[in-house]
Amino acid sequence: MLRSALRPALAALILLAGLASGCSEPGDGPDRLGRITLRFQSLAWQQESVDANKSLVAEWNATHPRIRVEYVQGSWSSVHDQLLTSFAGGEAPDVIHDASDDLADFAYSGYLADLRPLLSDRLKGDIPARSWESTTIGSEIYGVPFLQEPRVLMADSGLLRASGVRIPTPEAPWSWAEFRTAAERLTSDGRYGVAWPLKDPVSATLNLGLSAGGRLFHRDGDGKVAIRWTEGDAVVPSTIRAQLADDHSAAPTTLGMGGADTLPGFFGGRYAMVPLGFSYRQQIVRQAPPGFAWEVLPLPAGPQGPAQGVSPQTLSIARDSPYKEEAAAFVDFLLSPANTVRLARGDWMLPTGSQALADPALRTPELGWATGAALAEQLRPAPAQSVRGYPEWKDKVATPALQEFYSGAIGLPELEERLVVDGNRVLARYQR
Repeated sequence: MLRSALRPALAALILLAGLASGCSEPGDGPDRLGRITLRFQSLAWQQESVDANKSLVAEWNATHPRIRVEYVQGSWSSVHDQLLTSFAGGEAPDVIHDASDDLADFAYSGYLADLRPLLSDRLKGDIPARSWESTTIGSEIYGVPFLQEPRVLMADSGLLRASGVRIPTPEAPWSWAEFRTAAERLTSDGRYGVAWPLKDPVSATLNLGLSAGGRLFHRDGDGKVAIRWTEGDAVVPSTIRAQLADDHSAAPTTLGMGGADTLPGFFGGRYAMVPLGFSYRQQIVRQAPPGFAWEVLPLPAGPQGPAQGVSPQTLSIARDSPYKEEAAAFVDFLLSPANTVRLARGDWMLPTGSQALADPALRTPELGWATGAALAEQLRPAPAQSVRGYPEWKDKVATPALQEFYSGAIGLPELEERLVVDGNRVLARYQR
């Protein structure tokens, strides 16, 4: 009786085991029905962005039954170390969401696939050459740049108009000298004209320096990179230092802050303007008190116009992925013009693709979308893209030097010497 009673249960276990063996685990080959699983690691973190990404994955899975995509949640705060570990262990996702300034070390180490033979002609042609430069090392392409974020000025509308300053537009931005004057006029007892959140001073200084002709990193004919200081490199740090030390129009307490840390003071009227990434509009919409009026202004321009450096968000494919063509097909789906608009709106950022950028939903004056879209053509790859040794230079040389300069501990000549002389020593170790 016992043996006969166990037979149905045993048969059920064998059947379940057989079904389980036919299911593809991430990284395994196709299951017995020929289905494969791709792992897509996303760094989306705002709920709207997470929802948009998950919705697109579900739509893909509903229409591609033999190529299933598994959504894997990653984090911007730990992605570099996490990817290094997964690459070394042979467990990297097939499709990798990252930023262009994080790709160089992975590319030089052979962890990323060259995308040139995998990308569709549509995708290649829709994204401008200047954006492809941010993910190109040598002649190979290691990521698809798809979202980008200019820095802009978030301004208190009431204070701005009460001051009588000229309101800048993307077509007629302030010069850096005019910006300095405007910040002075917006300064009064208990209020600063501008708050610079410079917890990460390197990115802001380098990327905004492009507008004044600064570049700092120069690639020579032999392909090696050297740091050279020019007059244009001094404009942005000198302006910020003058606002802090001479004009007293910039709040010294915000130097160690991140962007979000300045928002309470912005809402409370302590700062009239705050330079922030374009996506901070979402936090302002959600956190601003009722009746708070604000607007988006372009940052100042120099001889090069309102140019600034950006490090676009990217999608890459692991070199060890056995399903590179299928992964590329998923990337092409994810970055169709209509889907890219959904991703851009979810992240409150701008697409790199020309067709998506032309969408009316991203060109409305509401919430500053039109201002951002007008700046898109002026965005350039950040100066340090693909520079080996940049992370060490940033952490050990540039960050402490700029922090000391902005706090008044050192002057411009010493800043130049440390960035250039100490910096070139760091780069030389990576270019032997």
